[in-house]
Amino acid sequence: MRKPIIAGNWKMNKTHEEAVSFIEEIKGNVPSSSEVETVVCAPALFLKEMNDKAEGSDVHVGAQTMHFEESGAFTGEISPAALKDLGITYSIIGHSERREMFNETDKSVNQKVHAAFEYGITPIMCCGESLEQRENNETEQVVREQVTKGFEGISAEKASDVVVAYEPIWAIGTGKSSSAEDADETCGTVRKVLAELYDQDTAEKVRIQYGGSVKPENIDGYMAKEHIDGALVGGASLKPDAFLKLVEAGRNE
Repeated sequence: MRKPIIAGNWKMNKTHEEAVSFIEEIKGNVPSSSEVETVVCAPALFLKEMNDKAEGSDVHVGAQTMHFEESGAFTGEISPAALKDLGITYSIIGHSERREMFNETDKSVNQKVHAAFEYGITPIMCCGESLEQRENNETEQVVREQVTKGFEGISAEKASDVVVAYEPIWAIGTGKSSSAEDADETCGTVRKVLAELYDQDTAEKVRIQYGGSVKPENIDGYMAKEHIDGALVGGASLKPDAFLKLVEAGRNE
């Protein structure tokens, strides 16, 4: 059975004081990591102290992106070696906002997935379609291509440890959500593609999250579905009480 994973993506929000306070407030209240994986992906500025505060708890602190090179002339980028040095064990890779605003491509996403494994970081690899693509019935084609290219050159052993986050772009930060049925269908497509790339056993091990206006009020419907193993949460992850409710919902599935 796949262990649920609930990950918060704070994006460019919170101050240092607010970030540390958040960890202090939730760390003693999350379920055991044997029941559900709890991850908070925060701005890079806050990662060290947040991770220090989370030490000994069941909260994992993750990055929102990382570069695929260890070091070099990449002004403003985040080194995977530096993340490893801080003890960071998760990173979101290929979020649609990174693809759309910062020119990330399927190729760079794949390079980052490889680099993540090299430095002991679990990649949360994102995929998802735009509203135009959805209306043109291109969802399966887009997701298939993103997953296929994202996993290129990744062994079956490593592939089973990747977390895939299906986030329809049109549902991110809009208040609109994909129905649980539609989300499960696309997450099922992800699993089907993985079975074709590797085998059914590997595909069944991969945890697939849904993301896109997930809230305490609607998460139960998603978590009840066959192919949805968790959620990548934006706005609702900024408030400790709401985030704890989301994590609790993950444990109950």
